[in-house]
Amino acid sequence: MQKQVEVRMGESHMEPIVETPDSICGSMCDKIMKNMVLTLTILGTCFLGSISGMLLRHISPLPPDVIMIIAFPGEILMRMLKMLILPLVVSSLVTGGAMVYYMSTTVIAAVLGVILVLVIHPGNPKMRAGLGQGKKNGDVSSVDAFFDLIRNLFPENLVQACFQQIQTVISKVPVPTNRTKAPPQFTVKRTLQFKSGMNVLGLIGFFVAFGVIMGKMGERAKLMLDFFNVLNEIVMRLVGAIMWYSPFGIACLICGKIISIADLEVVARQLGMYMVTVIVGLIIHGGIFLPLIYL
Repeated sequence: MQKQVEVRMGESHMEPIVETPDSICGSMCDKIMKNMVLTLTILGTCFLGSISGMLLRHISPLPPDVIMIIAFPGEILMRMLKMLILPLVVSSLVTGGAMVYYMSTTVIAAVLGVILVLVIHPGNPKMRAGLGQGKKNGDVSSVDAFFDLIRNLFPENLVQACFQQIQTVISKVPVPTNRTKAPPQFTVKRTLQFKSGMNVLGLIGFFVAFGVIMGKMGERAKLMLDFFNVLNEIVMRLVGAIMWYSPFGIACLICGKIISIADLEVVARQLGMYMVTVIVGLIIHGGIFLPLIYL
């Protein structure tokens, strides 16, 4: 008589595969080497684009059409990167894999950038001294700015939020009077207008709420969760493919910009402080804050 063996669902007689330290170190080394090759390629093409632009400057003035053709691959690179912003943010936030990371790194980077700009002040210091204090706009209200922030957090049209955001515009309207010699009187009128630019705050708010509700639905939302997981993986692979195109696009973009600059020496002095600001910010952000997030 054969002996029947009961096997329950979810149980397995196979031993779990445990990754050894050697395999973990090997996979990490492979990722580092792959990223290192891409990084060195980008740095090399940046250097090549700079040298090519400086050499082409010594030739007789190039026509604008030729400069446009040289910089065209770089323009395509920027358009491709902007194209992937929306699907990358949406898929990452809905799946929840990058919600806390995205919000925390965005706030840290914004605060760090403002502090470094105020401390280092990149650009031309003489221009800052010549501008003076400027004229303050007394019509700007912090209440209006706060309300605009709340309005953008709750967009009335999700499709419109992909390319427009709302803002309050203050205008002075003359008040009609019966007296002829009286000084003109004005009243403040507030109107809501849309300006071009992605409403990132509204998209983040909607898709974070979408992901939270989807997580509370359990198994019924598994199909939707799988869809966004696959979408996130597809977008990440597209980003990887674009990154391998980026060396050529960056080289063309740098070369075209260097050719079109009128006074390269003045611009180089001004960009020197920008480079210092960016490098210091990247070192602080990548060497201090990002490791603290992963602790």
